[in-house]
Amino acid sequence: MQKSPQWRPDPEVAHNSQIARFTRELIRHEGLAEAASSDYNLLQSWSTEHLSKFWLSLANFYNFNFNQPSERILSSDKMPGAKWFEGAKINYVDQISLEVDDDQPAIIVEHENDESVTHTHAEFRSNVAMFAAHLKNIGVEQGDRVVGYLPSCYEGVVAFYAVASIGAIWSQTGMDYNAQAAADRLAQLEPKVLITGTGYTFRGKNFDRVPEVTKLQNLLPTVIETVEVPTLEGRSIANSIPWQEALVGHENVKLQPTPVDFSHPLWVLFTSGTTGKPKGVVHSHGGVLLEHYKSLGLHMDLEPGDTFFWYTTPNWMMWNILVSGLLLGATVVLYTGDPIYPDPSRLWKLVEKHAVTIFGTSPGQLAASEMTGVKPAKNLQLKSIMSTGSTLPASANEWIRSHFGDRVQLGSVSGGTDIAGAFVGTSPVNDVWDGQISAVALGVALETWNDAGEQVTDEVGEMVITKPMPSMPVKFWNDPSGERYRDAYFATYPGVWRQGDWITQTSWGTVMMHGRSDATLNRKGVRLGSAEIYAAVESLPEVQDSLIVGVEREDGSYWMPLFIVPNQEWSEEHSEERVRKAIVERASKQHQPDDVILIETVPRTKTGKKMEVPVKRIIQGADPHKNISLDVTDTPEALLSFARFSEDR
Repeated sequence: MQKSPQWRPDPEVAHNSQIARFTRELIRHEGLAEAASSDYNLLQSWSTEHLSKFWLSLANFYNFNFNQPSERILSSDKMPGAKWFEGAKINYVDQISLEVDDDQPAIIVEHENDESVTHTHAEFRSNVAMFAAHLKNIGVEQGDRVVGYLPSCYEGVVAFYAVASIGAIWSQTGMDYNAQAAADRLAQLEPKVLITGTGYTFRGKNFDRVPEVTKLQNLLPTVIETVEVPTLEGRSIANSIPWQEALVGHENVKLQPTPVDFSHPLWVLFTSGTTGKPKGVVHSHGGVLLEHYKSLGLHMDLEPGDTFFWYTTPNWMMWNILVSGLLLGATVVLYTGDPIYPDPSRLWKLVEKHAVTIFGTSPGQLAASEMTGVKPAKNLQLKSIMSTGSTLPASANEWIRSHFGDRVQLGSVSGGTDIAGAFVGTSPVNDVWDGQISAVALGVALETWNDAGEQVTDEVGEMVITKPMPSMPVKFWNDPSGERYRDAYFATYPGVWRQGDWITQTSWGTVMMHGRSDATLNRKGVRLGSAEIYAAVESLPEVQDSLIVGVEREDGSYWMPLFIVPNQEWSEEHSEERVRKAIVERASKQHQPDDVILIETVPRTKTGKKMEVPVKRIIQGADPHKNISLDVTDTPEALLSFARFSEDR
């Protein structure tokens, strides 16, 4: 393992960052050791040893607008059941930054055809107030649910903020879900209002979704009103009112968010549902605010004047993090198309066009950019690039430095829908080690445990969280006893959160992700991580994509096939040998697959994650039509294709 960093922050940039200023405040007022000003690990340890002080200091640093102060910061550190800021009243929307000019861009919507529309902060706040007034007029009250069936669009952000401002609860899916798949999620909430688009454009093609909207309306019997957003011209929806009509008559209304309890539900995010009905994860106003100010402010250094763009869709919790950028006074960029259409330079052109300063992307987009020879413009305004969704290979850091030198930090982040935030990541004061994640995030009591439940360092093990975080779910929807919630996180280690990731924490503070622990390869008792295999294989020019699984058979044998989507450079004579050699050199002999099999497509969830566990289950004989949720992938035919291996082998 590499113990020396390949990138170090500029001392002046680090000194002036929000996290450095916050650290100096803690040193002055909370007893944090002076040495923490130059040692992030000391700050991180302090943040988990003094949970109440840390989170209260964070709220004070960002001037949280508590309408009513809390009686206590943390009732206990037991999980589940910890209660944060009891008695406090707050509203997510009340934290919208007022430090920006009314005419500064708030949201820029970019389309595949290069057309863009800009909305100012004044327009955004006015539209939020107007739509909130409309919702109240039709009877939406605190605790009611309002849902969206939308592409990434301006109206979706306005709707979310309006819903939150009155204490109602928001949830949404993208329009790439069919009606039944959307209803599998949204119908659980018994929503009162549906806000829907008419269609979307992807890879240059228009997708008319009005027929699916009509079906969805019938599958949501509790909806009293459907609001139509014209996301595809020339289409309209029966039994709905136009978006603009909903705003009429409320032009002079002022935005006045309703104070709610700190733990009051803000939104419901749904798990991918790859092996069962999607679970509704409920997060709170206060918990999300603390997590997002920490993640965006301290870790990403997002501030007024920045332009923030993270490629995401409404199906992914990164959408929720992106739109929280408005709380810190940033300009947020939404993109409604394919990130690599017509080629992988697409997002880089968008970053240049809108002078993006903080850019969030995926390892796949970075790899595609490198493989196709993309050359980002040299005059980009970027401060940092963030990557998540899968493990970031070391080659991505090298490629970014080859174009930007040491001017731009490339940071890897890992978190999840579970906390609507990050467990591990980076910050302006952190060094970067290629192929490793710089640090554990502040306020996260993260440890690595072996099979005996013992904490280990420099060894692979289960990632666990031993103390509560404010953004841990308030509950799961329709789980009154909390049984499903406890089973999801606390069944393995009572009182300790098991995230389901397999990681290594190094003695110098970095973290390496090895894949999901439920998809861990286990050959002859040796546990292997899929991330190392992907890093080795996908660095080869003849490999476009790959997927590996370990399959336990009924006769007790173990089969570990590697499935590869080849590029044109693939050679039937030499490429498999090159693949095996790369795995041995980058990982180990134990990581070598039993078979290398060419396929057309790697099935992924709509958030881009490889579907290792469903593929494994199908190969083991599970009926994909009965035991797997096919709607979670854009390519169900790719997932179904693995059924032949259960028959052939």
